[in-house]
Amino acid sequence: MSLTRRRLRLALILGSLSGFGPLTIDMYLPALPGMADDLRTSPSLVQLTLTVFVVGLAVGQVIVGPLSDAWGRRRPLLTGITLYLAGSLWCALAPTVEWLIAGRIVQSLGAAAGIVLARAIVRDLFEGTAMTRFFSTLMVVNGVAPILAPVLGGFLLTVTTWRAVFLVLAAIGLTLLVAVLFTLPESHHARSHPRGTLRAFRTLVTDPHYMRYVLAAALMFAAVFAYISGSSFVLQEAYGLTAQQFSLVFGLNGLGIVLLGQVNGMLVGRVAGERALLRIGLTVATLASAGVLACAVLDLPLPFLLAGLFLVVSMLGLVLANATSLALDGHGSAAGSASSLQGLLQFLVGGLAASAMTLPGTVTAVAMGTTMLACSAAALFVAVRGRGSAG
Repeated sequence: MSLTRRRLRLALILGSLSGFGPLTIDMYLPALPGMADDLRTSPSLVQLTLTVFVVGLAVGQVIVGPLSDAWGRRRPLLTGITLYLAGSLWCALAPTVEWLIAGRIVQSLGAAAGIVLARAIVRDLFEGTAMTRFFSTLMVVNGVAPILAPVLGGFLLTVTTWRAVFLVLAAIGLTLLVAVLFTLPESHHARSHPRGTLRAFRTLVTDPHYMRYVLAAALMFAAVFAYISGSSFVLQEAYGLTAQQFSLVFGLNGLGIVLLGQVNGMLVGRVAGERALLRIGLTVATLASAGVLACAVLDLPLPFLLAGLFLVVSMLGLVLANATSLALDGHGSAAGSASSLQGLLQFLVGGLAASAMTLPGTVTAVAMGTTMLACSAAALFVAVRGRGSAG
């Protein structure tokens, strides 16, 4: 097999694994407003199925990442995908919302392995600008998840129930399990002792270079996660979009992630460096978030709101590739731990942002816009504040 084909296969597998989070969240978003009626429960409990999934992603990454530094990447990855498959089937068969929440916890712990180890494997195999470009390549596959997932979810809702969504997720998990088992070799052979985990985390937390870019990525993700968790209610209930129309809008925004990821891959190392591209992405995201909030406050027509949302979400393709590469570049020997701490902060901050947005009891366009602006502006501040020492 040629080198190009091997890299393409690697990008497809790792991109799919890193897309576990958005895929598993986005596919069932169109069903959220109707799930409460079907399960005879409150909307807040249905919303909790999203929150526990995000928390599980954060906790699972902290567990799996250090273990992969000690045991290698394959065993934790195969175990995680198996858990994801089991959790998806559990959700599909859940008779009550409590059982659904439990299934989402199992599913999230499995998904965490795919997300954290995809980043760690990239760090095992690449360095410097080559690593940034490969992360940009992953945005193609990773970005397909938010494009296709809500569209597929919306289509399934027209012909069957929300339970079919989880059956499809189980089938995807099975496919990836087979792919990893037979085509993805071990990438990490310099093992460490599990007791070195605390030392590794202490080194990471006290590294200002690492923390700067991890926090910038986490805050930008939180801005987009506010959109992910709130847009189904805002666009369908406040603006009157159908589940299918919402799915198309959501998919178009996902396309923006793909496009900006590829633009980043073409520009980095040729036109500008990772730091400059990161700051450009965060600046655009902050300005666009301010536009989203202005549209909500002034009750401007829906197209203006959608344009602002598209710009904010698209910048994720630019920001994550550069911030992740900059954060992991100096931590090759502990890539699993470094990737896991990034994942913990990313989903923890995202979950807190989503929870804060729902404090009034109802998700509104103003609350969503305010959260997006606060998070993106904070991400820009963190990235720019460190420019003197970062170069």
